[in-house]
Amino acid sequence: MDTMRDRFAPVLTQILDEDPRVAVVLAEIGAAPFAGAARRHPERVINVGIREQLLVGAGAGLALAGMRPVMHTFASFLVERPFEQVKLDFGHQGVGGVLVSAGASYDVSSGGFTHMAPGDVALLDTLDGWRVHVPGHPDEAEVLLRHAVGVGGDVVSASRVYVRLSVQSNREALPVDGERFLSVREGRQGVVVAVGPMLDNVLAATEGLDVSVLYATTIRPFDDAGLRRAVDASGSADVVIVEPYLAGTSTRAANDALADVPHRVLGLGVGRRELRRYGSVEEHVAGHGLDARTLRERISGFLPSRDSSAAAPGSSAAAPGASSATPGSSAAAPLSSAAAPA
Repeated sequence: MDTMRDRFAPVLTQILDEDPRVAVVLAEIGAAPFAGAARRHPERVINVGIREQLLVGAGAGLALAGMRPVMHTFASFLVERPFEQVKLDFGHQGVGGVLVSAGASYDVSSGGFTHMAPGDVALLDTLDGWRVHVPGHPDEAEVLLRHAVGVGGDVVSASRVYVRLSVQSNREALPVDGERFLSVREGRQGVVVAVGPMLDNVLAATEGLDVSVLYATTIRPFDDAGLRRAVDASGSADVVIVEPYLAGTSTRAANDALADVPHRVLGLGVGRRELRRYGSVEEHVAGHGLDARTLRERISGFLPSRDSSAAAPGSSAAAPGASSATPGSSAAAPLSSAAAPA
């Protein structure tokens, strides 16, 4: 199966061919797959070199000129390094654009912490008006990318969208719409929200537990109504949110959605503690307690489940690195394999 990033360039190239208002801005990373598009549309495929602040600034300039810019590089270089430009050039100026990242929280683990961005969604959460898509499969990434770019309308005042691509993927795609959470499983002892590529592990972790499972690929705006419906149907306002980035990023949103209902929220995700042995993606998943077995232990310990003893099939144990309610409050175990510093 191809990856989300494999799907990105062909899909965006087709959009560039179809819509003369769409432009892509790159900073060396990911430029090669756009070589053909650059020959056909040299004025709309722009590589600024290793200048990430300029990447965002140039995109905002294109938006001011009436274009729909798509900016792409690794998440740490797209959201964290040029954050001031994201805040001012897009937010303060009130223009729209699409940020499409690769690398996610630790996809490029061999590159070290410079190439990791578990805090990207939380950082964008400090700004107003950003829609955030976190696909869990390449097919979903294509749907959400097209949704993010959009066609027609006033592209200068169009929405600001972040699309977070990852090499982590669920086995099957679901029919996502860029708006609402999907109900995947119904139960009576609580609600578990699985974000993007966390769905397969969450389904394995909750196998045999009497819980509802929601699937979220558009995490901002938060689907308040979808969570409320699931809580009402479940009869329990105990909620677990499993996210592939900083633990607790969406607990505030869930709390706001349930403000008038007595409830509890547990946020699981990437811990704040840096895992200094770079390791593999799978080792990071286990080190942060996002493997199926550890998720089952954390979820069963929080929810009043009737079956909290059985281990999830096909999973391996790891020390938990997730938090309750507040992001990254518990430490993660160090990874087992080392790599040379980047």
